[in-house]
Amino acid sequence: MTAIKHALQRDIFTPNDERLLSIVNVCKAGKKKRNCFLCATVTTERPVQVNVVKVKKSDKGDFYKRQTAWVLRDLAIVDAKDAVKESPEFDLHFDKVYKWVASSIAEKNTFISCIWKLNQRYIRKKIDFINVSSQLLEESVPSGENQNVAGGDEEVVDEYQELNAREEQDIEIMMEGCEYAISNAEAFADKLSRELQVLDGANIQSIMASEKQVNILMKLLDEALKEVDQIELKLSSYEEMLQSVKEQMDQISESNHLIHLSNTNNLKLLSEIEFLVNHMDLAKGHIKALQEGDLSSSRGIEACTNAADALLQCMSVALQPGHEMLHAVKQQQQRFSDLREQFARRLASHLNNVFVQQGHDQSSTLAQHSIELTLPNHHPFHRDLLRYAKLMEWLKNTNYGKYEGLTTNYMDYLSRLYEREIKEFFEVAKIKMTGAAKEGKKFATLPRKESAVKQETESLHGSSGKLTGSTSSLNKLSVQSSGNRRSQSSSLLDMGNMSASDLDVADRTKFDKIFEQVLSELEPLCLAEQDFISKFFKLQQHLSIPGTPMSDAEEMDGGALSRAHNTGGLQSMSSENHMIRQMMIKIFRCVEPELNNLIALGDKIDSFNSLYMLVKMSHHVWTAQNVDPTSFLSTTLGNVLVTVKRNFDKCISNQIKQMEDVKISKKSKVGILPFVAEFEEFAALAESIFKNAERRGDLDKAYLKLIRGVFTNVEKVANESQKTPRDVVMMENFHHIFATLSRLKISCLEAEKKEAKQKYTDHLQSYVIYSLGQPLEKLNHFFEGVEARVAQGVREEEVSYQLAFNKQELRKVIKEYPGKEVKKGLDNLYKKVDKHLCEEENLLQVVWHSMQDEFIRQYKHFEGLIARCYPGSGITMEFTIQDILDYFSSIAQSH
Repeated sequence: MTAIKHALQRDIFTPNDERLLSIVNVCKAGKKKRNCFLCATVTTERPVQVNVVKVKKSDKGDFYKRQTAWVLRDLAIVDAKDAVKESPEFDLHFDKVYKWVASSIAEKNTFISCIWKLNQRYIRKKIDFINVSSQLLEESVPSGENQNVAGGDEEVVDEYQELNAREEQDIEIMMEGCEYAISNAEAFADKLSRELQVLDGANIQSIMASEKQVNILMKLLDEALKEVDQIELKLSSYEEMLQSVKEQMDQISESNHLIHLSNTNNLKLLSEIEFLVNHMDLAKGHIKALQEGDLSSSRGIEACTNAADALLQCMSVALQPGHEMLHAVKQQQQRFSDLREQFARRLASHLNNVFVQQGHDQSSTLAQHSIELTLPNHHPFHRDLLRYAKLMEWLKNTNYGKYEGLTTNYMDYLSRLYEREIKEFFEVAKIKMTGAAKEGKKFATLPRKESAVKQETESLHGSSGKLTGSTSSLNKLSVQSSGNRRSQSSSLLDMGNMSASDLDVADRTKFDKIFEQVLSELEPLCLAEQDFISKFFKLQQHLSIPGTPMSDAEEMDGGALSRAHNTGGLQSMSSENHMIRQMMIKIFRCVEPELNNLIALGDKIDSFNSLYMLVKMSHHVWTAQNVDPTSFLSTTLGNVLVTVKRNFDKCISNQIKQMEDVKISKKSKVGILPFVAEFEEFAALAESIFKNAERRGDLDKAYLKLIRGVFTNVEKVANESQKTPRDVVMMENFHHIFATLSRLKISCLEAEKKEAKQKYTDHLQSYVIYSLGQPLEKLNHFFEGVEARVAQGVREEEVSYQLAFNKQELRKVIKEYPGKEVKKGLDNLYKKVDKHLCEEENLLQVVWHSMQDEFIRQYKHFEGLIARCYPGSGITMEFTIQDILDYFSSIAQSH
């Protein structure tokens, strides 16, 4: 077994870095006896892994091969079958139960004991050992054979070391030199022991022989120590000499350091002095320009601008810590401050004088511009002031108090100037709208007669009360004859309480042109002023408005301003935008009230003017928002647009209220209602005004309100009508509405157009059926009775047996309606229909043709009833369908 174990270790386990600790020869229980070996192994590398390996002999040769391996950690149970009675059988429980029969009980016990020790040493896992003798599981109890086995295994586990290749080769050579090395191990061991003793003796003799050499080596070491002591003495003397040299070199080095430090300080001082001289020295020419420069000429302004920039650079120099303590620096800074204050006062005083002069110069041109309904042009004034834009920026950065004072003074002067110009401009516009004055004559001396203009305006406003005082005839309307109905509808056209006969298309066109002229004059004026404020006061950069002047200096400074604003931040831009709006509000504080007054006057003259104003104002608001949504102009026009929209809504509401207040006459026929004709003219006018307009949605909403009001009030008047049948009122008016909507093609009223057509058709049919029941009244009643009996369940062929509906009664009723009587009845019917219908709508022939068709339909119905209820009686009407056609044709031609 030892030779087999050695062979397995060499051939199978050594190549896999494993040590073989125990082996047992087994075969599987209950099957054909095929022997194999179970081997307990551990790896030579750490961490140590313990395996149980199954090895069997190869079928092809006389060597062994590894077949299966299990890790000891996967072992759950070791079953020895019987703890009392010895048996070669045992079971190992891995992933399944493996049953084995050992070749001998001793090998079985040794293998199980080895597994127990390996578990205790490496695994320490709970492995159940069942039916195993307790003696096998006692690791530290020495007894008999078990002690030898345990000790041998422990020694192998603890002290076994694998031979390397050289050692293995030496052993093989030694064993080959001794023929009985394998056959007689004890003799081989004795021989090895004797040789080892010989080697030990030789080692001792060699050690004793080397004592003389040791003594010689000690002497040499003593001599070397003496030489070392001498060298140390020499080094000490050298060190003393170098110490004095070191002290001298240190003094020289310190001296050089002080010289270098002095030179460095002198260079720094020179640099600081040069910095102060170069950056805090202002040229004499600049000083003279700041003190005495001419601020009225372009050359003087340029010199002052350059001097102010140089002064600002000198005062903005970033001084190093300690510079402020120098007397010269303090003196120079004080001088710069005095120059800045002196020039700021001089500049502010000059600009205030320029602002005042502008007010006087502009006043001289007011009369001419007022006559022409144009506002004075401020572009020359802006152009002159823009020369000072850089100086204003300098003032803003250096003396904000003076800058703010100039801003306030500019707003005060300009607000008074603009208020005077704009008020006179609006007075002229109001007079041109009302036509109260001749163009040019009364305004040749407008500035000298300002009070007179105001009196005229007040009289105009007073007269507007008279305009509104003319009460509408709408509340007192009565349906008159068709001859004066058109004049009533014309009076309804003026929802602003003025007679429409006094207003024509030319008047409204004139108002539209004047209103457009007012807005067209205000818009460039406000935009130019806002653009000037942003550039002159350096609040924010805007795109230049076409026609706005820009100075050469401003064009050159565009890049610098752009950079300044780019670094300003969003918060600065927001505050500057707010400041621009506040300045524009104060300067043009009269614009919004004057526009509202003008709109109120236009609405009093003719409320239809609100349509023109809504379209024009919407267009200008849209244009202003495209340029700058937050500008003063955009905001102001937006506020005024709200007022215009309210007037428009009020106009629509008043028209609906007037519809509701309409009263009809009880003595005359109704015809086309006035508000129906009014809606037609309103829609035609609105379509011409709102063509391609931005506020089309407002008109569509107004259309829907108006058409609903028209529909409701047409039905209301029709229900109240006593002279004219309800169906006639509904038929004529809805036909007129349908014709109007079809002609104008208003897309938002398509549903109402269809509804109007349906109502017209329904009431036409209703009127025709109602009217035709009267010419053949008895015949109608007779056949209604016949249909009633049939409806009650009487068979049609049995109706003739009813007493009230027999053949004799039928003949009697038919004889009452001969052809002449029928024609006479139709003639009376035609005259009656003619009295009901109005001439404007021209529906008489349409109604008469519908009556003809309905009469023929009734005739055919009666003939059918006679054929079904009175078969074979030979009873027929006394006139034919051809007779009916002739009657209707002749009656229509005769009238």
